[in-house]
Amino acid sequence: MHPERWPVATWPLPQDPALEQRVAALMAKMSVEDKVGQVIQADILSVTPDDVRKYRLGSILAGGNSKPGAKLTATAEQWKVLADAFDRAAMDTSGGHPAIPLLFGIDAVHGHNNTVGATLFPQNSALGNARDPELIREIGAATAAEVRATGINWTFAPTLAVPQDLRWGRAYEGYSQDPRIVAQYATAMIEGLQGKVGTPGFLDASHAIASAKHFLADGGTQNGTDQGDAQISETQLREIHAAGYPPAIDAGVQTVMASFSSWNGQKMHGNKALLTDVLKGRMDFQGFVVGDWNGHGQVPGCSNVDCPASIEAGVDMLMAPDSWRGLYEHTLAEAKSGALPMKRLDDAVARILRVKFRMGLFEAGLPSAQPLAKRSAEIVGSPAHRALARRAVRESMVLLKNNGGLLPLDPHKHILVAGDAADNISRQSGGWTLTWQGTGLKNADFPGATSIGAGMAAQVKAAGGEVEIAADGRYARKPDVAVVVFGEDPYAEFQGDLPNLLYRPGDEHDLELLRRLKGEGIPVVAVFLSGRPLWVNREINAADAFVAAGLPGSEGGGVADVLLRAKDGSVAHDFHGKLAYAWPRTAVQSAGAQFAFGYGLTYADHTAVPELPEVSGITGEQIPVGNYLERGKAVHGYRMSLAGADGAAVPADVSAAATADGSLRMTALDYKAQEDARRFGWSKGGASVSIQAGAPMDLDRQTNGDVLLVTTLRVDSLPVGDAWVGMGCGQGCMGRVSLLKPLSSLAITRWASVGVPLKCFRAAGADMHRIDRPFVMTADGKATLVVSRVALGTDADVIVDCAK
Repeated sequence: MHPERWPVATWPLPQDPALEQRVAALMAKMSVEDKVGQVIQADILSVTPDDVRKYRLGSILAGGNSKPGAKLTATAEQWKVLADAFDRAAMDTSGGHPAIPLLFGIDAVHGHNNTVGATLFPQNSALGNARDPELIREIGAATAAEVRATGINWTFAPTLAVPQDLRWGRAYEGYSQDPRIVAQYATAMIEGLQGKVGTPGFLDASHAIASAKHFLADGGTQNGTDQGDAQISETQLREIHAAGYPPAIDAGVQTVMASFSSWNGQKMHGNKALLTDVLKGRMDFQGFVVGDWNGHGQVPGCSNVDCPASIEAGVDMLMAPDSWRGLYEHTLAEAKSGALPMKRLDDAVARILRVKFRMGLFEAGLPSAQPLAKRSAEIVGSPAHRALARRAVRESMVLLKNNGGLLPLDPHKHILVAGDAADNISRQSGGWTLTWQGTGLKNADFPGATSIGAGMAAQVKAAGGEVEIAADGRYARKPDVAVVVFGEDPYAEFQGDLPNLLYRPGDEHDLELLRRLKGEGIPVVAVFLSGRPLWVNREINAADAFVAAGLPGSEGGGVADVLLRAKDGSVAHDFHGKLAYAWPRTAVQSAGAQFAFGYGLTYADHTAVPELPEVSGITGEQIPVGNYLERGKAVHGYRMSLAGADGAAVPADVSAAATADGSLRMTALDYKAQEDARRFGWSKGGASVSIQAGAPMDLDRQTNGDVLLVTTLRVDSLPVGDAWVGMGCGQGCMGRVSLLKPLSSLAITRWASVGVPLKCFRAAGADMHRIDRPFVMTADGKATLVVSRVALGTDADVIVDCAK
């Protein structure tokens, strides 16, 4: 490392003797136990207010799937009740400890996205298209207001990654592939979230603490692997991936989050040269560094419950969601023994306390009694915030093709809105939406939000036209034009990592819909929802107009604003967006651009896009890693079979099958569509249904990430005896988990999703590095179960607790 070659930043807050005196006075009253508590952050699903009272923890967080009461979603009122309970515990001095308020962190990354009814802004990869720092500043301010209105004071945003490989599952969290845009937006978002340094609003009751993340080069890992290794030069590290950090520090960002990833083999959570010498030294960062979710445990020689090396490297607060208690005990012992130098511990604690004092938390009172929290019903999802989000949608969409000037559409016409994302707010919002992965949701979970289809319908009907919304594109009367809304399913972090840039390999139902409608003589507008550019040349060719809409969030009406003319025939809103990421020529990451960075048409452009090449550049079978059974059939690349009690197996890639000994029979059944489920009837125990992969899969990372094997099923008759689900890992290798208790909790003949943590299979003996049978189900006696879907996920109606 050469810190002297790195850009210099200037901490914008002047030295404050009064603040330093308060910090010193408080630390003089703190025991070593108090100090260790301040440097540890626990997740709300693994810590209680009584724990905070006892261990004097400095911070809590709500992870993507962590909600009050362990519910799937949470309201503003529920967040406030929880925040109050923890605040009372932190401020309780009855045990002789000083009162130190908590920092309560949450991933409010595209609005306050963990709260029902909150405004959901477009994801960052779309906002980069807008080239509008003032818009970003306003979004930051609105997000901060909604966060504070729920009693929370810290958001883990903004992401300052500069993604260089679109295969990365977090690419949509980055504003652009261009470090200049990221640097511009860093200043704007941080000033929006925290307020502007030197003004009365800075860190006041209407603003939240920001966290610039993830330091450093999370967007530069080899092959776009999440939590991977950035094998790049120091020059690339400095000039591309560090671009957002000097302006963030100049704007007074109070926290920086360390990255899970490595630089040339060294984990960032243990990289003293970067965290201390560069960030805190050369860049003059005087806030504090927070770790990521058990990221310290990945440092060589460390574990989730023991890592003084990470603190010594420069991490001031360790995020230990479920490992905090063991980490506290080990860190306390190391502080007392001198293995963790007291000077370093004191520095970390002082940095944390300064942020709390600057924020005014010692005088703030109960979270629910703070100014915006008392008006949460007015603030969360307010008309003004939704109008801002709708403007952001309009500015962030990019027009890639408009042959024949099909757009804008006449709202007086008969318009079909088709595609499986036409009326789906979850799909248009993406990951980090109410849940970590943004899945398992329905439109009713988004009060006040508008789907793209509903937004189109409202404007067309107001103009006197007619809209039909049909996901499958089947219309009652032939439309004048079809708008087909389709794209990626929601995902977050490593769940979104891809081997290449193919869009839905092996599943061409979207392409078939576009081609069918066009073949019927209907002009077609494609609205593509995605967190990143993907190879969609065939879909672009199949449409007359093609819109890259990103992940627009809750205000689907913004899409209609741009696609439709005004009632009087004028153009009320033209396309504004210019690509923040180049769109690929092929599905090979390094093959060059089909649509260059900065490309974007307006209605004034009349150049037709010629037929694009339809050669993907990818050869061989493309097998999905996390989806095994869809609509009752094994997905491409997998096989389903039945095995009798005698061990003899038969293929089950048909509508009906039975084992030779008659112990297990399979028939087709209708769930949501024709024959989209399979009924399995056991006449005696020992028979099984299994799905086989073409080659062993490594699911260890998913296992460590708390992913579930989710089965969508129906119980027609409970097993006589037990029922089991397992994962196989070669000859004689299996980990299986009992399903009797969760199945018994379900109503007979009612559909539900049952999730088994992958950790349960590992604990039961499965080698998660070589899974060749990702789904094996068996029963000990007579039983009838119906299954429609089997896939990896993070949400389920019933989650098996294998610890009990």
